Amino acid sequence: MLANDIKLSALLCRDPIDMRKSIDGLSIEIASNLASDPANGTVYVFYNKSKNKIKLLYWDRNGFCLLYKRLEKQKFIIPKIMENVLHLEAEQFRWLLDGLDISKLQGFKKLKYTQYF
Repeated sequence: MLANDIKLSALLCRDPIDMRKSIDGLSIEIASNLASDPANGTVYVFYNKSKNKIKLLYWDRNGFCLLYKRLEKQKFIIPKIMENVLHLEAEQFRWLLDGLDISKLQGFKKLKYTQYF
């Protein structure tokens, strides 16, 4: 299986959060503000007001995983989101963490053929 074939369900939350929140605080945000189950396998992406920190929360079989990335000099480019969350494709998720503007990038479309010649 190729890395591009892995299905990733990631949601970028619209509003910045207080980065002092940890697993319990983020789980409450997901359950109350997003009306979602924090243990459903989705990667929830949160960012701070300064846009130089990102936290990822997801459920991994028997417990939560919390990942934190802090940029020393740059800022993440967070797109304007009209809904509570923005659904991210795997490429967009990677681009966001790499500091790219996901609202201006578009990857190749997936092709599916039934005949090969």
